[in-house]
Amino acid sequence: MADHSPVWHPFTQHALAKPAIAIARGHGATLYTEDGRAIIDAISSWWVNLHGHGHKHISSAIAAQAAKLEQVIFAGFTHEPAEALAKKLIGIAPKSLAHVFYSDSGSTAVEVAIKMAVGAWHNRRRPRHRVIALEHAYHGDMFGAMSVGARGAFNAAYEPMLFDVSYLPFPAQGREQRTIDALASLLKSAPDGFAALIVEPLVCGAGGMKIYAPEVLTELAGLCRRHGIFLIADEVMTGFGRTGTMFACEQAGLWPDLMCLSKGLTGGFLPMGATLASAEIYDAFYSEDRRKTFFHSTSYTGNAIACAAAVANLEVFEREPVAARIAGIAAHHKTRLDRFRGHGRIADIRQMGTIAAIELAATDAGYFATLGPKLNAFYLQHDILLRSLGNVVYVLPPYCTSDAELDRIYDVIEESFSTIGA
Repeated sequence: MADHSPVWHPFTQHALAKPAIAIARGHGATLYTEDGRAIIDAISSWWVNLHGHGHKHISSAIAAQAAKLEQVIFAGFTHEPAEALAKKLIGIAPKSLAHVFYSDSGSTAVEVAIKMAVGAWHNRRRPRHRVIALEHAYHGDMFGAMSVGARGAFNAAYEPMLFDVSYLPFPAQGREQRTIDALASLLKSAPDGFAALIVEPLVCGAGGMKIYAPEVLTELAGLCRRHGIFLIADEVMTGFGRTGTMFACEQAGLWPDLMCLSKGLTGGFLPMGATLASAEIYDAFYSEDRRKTFFHSTSYTGNAIACAAAVANLEVFEREPVAARIAGIAAHHKTRLDRFRGHGRIADIRQMGTIAAIELAATDAGYFATLGPKLNAFYLQHDILLRSLGNVVYVLPPYCTSDAELDRIYDVIEESFSTIGA
């Protein structure tokens, strides 16, 4: 592979980065490089891979669908994989959700949800345009998704182009009531001003794998119901078992008006997004007036091959002991994390299901902590793919990851704490 590739990689400062590692194939929890290295994928290739690389059931479904139909315009047309997937998603989703709108990624799923929430109020002739979000939120990199995320270096260049959002303080342990009171105050101050609240249920992922209690989410949802604003659950990262239940919403008894899905939707094989909507949202656009149509699409909306991959992914949950694998990883996390408690370099330890995070004490904490690149380089030198969020090291593995592989991951993490200087 050329030393000077024309490829521009995401979240990469090419002036500082080493040449990208060329991956030839993947199997299970392992990635194999072109020069023969075997690297354990401890972060599910940016949180997308659920059952392991090259899972036969999903890859076979993709091949079979590609031989029949790859793509058709989704306005006015449909196909069996899209219909089957929608029925499966509605069957496992919170009972408040009745309709599925397909898109291409987590960012687009969020864009769709925001547009649906605001558009529903517009079609009711009661326009509302303000959205409420959580501190430390990350919902994607399109303009609407950036607007409802935390403001900082990621989106500073585009700040003048982002719409105004009201932020709730993060419900850190011991400070949960502050968040609930902040939402109550906002809704009381402008009862007709807000269209929706958007949250990452239970775990703010890119914000540092920050975890909060299900009871907080229950309270926030109750306030939304009482004040008549829509609740958007961004389950792009937390969906499909990552937090221990199929969706994080379940742990809060939450019935959102809109739910955003992507990442694990196709088992990590193909890009795809889905926004699930309540009948109330759908009905706001259902009219003989064509101007009330939901005007949104991408060229590959409802792609047949991606839909087939997603159906096969959900069939894996039905056919294999995925729940037991999830429980096993969660238990293994707990056992290994307990060994770090009291460690002098560790500021906090967090876990939710298959998501484990270790926050290191650092003078420059945050995404741009100088510790982050040092840790990531150390892990790759030891053939472990971990991509720390600054001074936060997290493990979010495919469900096929063995106990031996998990122990190898944690052994290398433990070694890094005594080897890498702040």
